[in-house]
Amino acid sequence: MKVLDISLKPEVFGIEVKKHVLWEVVKWQLASGRQGTHSTKTRGEVSYSGRKLLPQKGTGNARHGDRGANIFVGGGVAHGPKPLDYSYRLPKKVKKLGVKMALSSKAKENSLVVVDQLQLGEVPKTKKALEVLKALQVQDKKVLIVIPQKDEVIYKSFRNLQSVKVIPVEGLNVYDLLWADRVILTADALEKVYERLAS
Repeated sequence: MKVLDISLKPEVFGIEVKKHVLWEVVKWQLASGRQGTHSTKTRGEVSYSGRKLLPQKGTGNARHGDRGANIFVGGGVAHGPKPLDYSYRLPKKVKKLGVKMALSSKAKENSLVVVDQLQLGEVPKTKKALEVLKALQVQDKKVLIVIPQKDEVIYKSFRNLQSVKVIPVEGLNVYDLLWADRVILTADALEKVYERLAS
């Protein structure tokens, strides 16, 4: 593994960063990731008899219908949450622009590292992953490693390290880029980034 000293294309790594665009893309990404499976039971869904509790008149008590009314402990919930899809559409141009801006932001902060390759052998080893981080002097930082395509050995080697994320170029996103203190790209991954974003 060798750190490369190369010039980055300004159309991907040198554009003006606009915070509201990054905010919009992150908001969309987090909304798309929400499960939306929260649910409560209404008075029509709780398991109680629908029998009237007491006569309507003559007892001196308030008028009540069934035991599942929302004012009783264990009764249904009034206006409670129901399963909901939070995702919404965001133009492809805005998504691509957001990734370019996040990469440009990292380039301006000198937080990008390009290496020729990542070779960790044929068997996943966290020890080798730590050696790579120490060689790049990023062992105490939040690191995003971008590889050209999915690689089980690299992924599993870094999996136990909480401060490291490994993603292929196709999964490159604004949230993870902004999360990281350092972004490490392989030379092959950099070429794929250009293919994906340069147009």
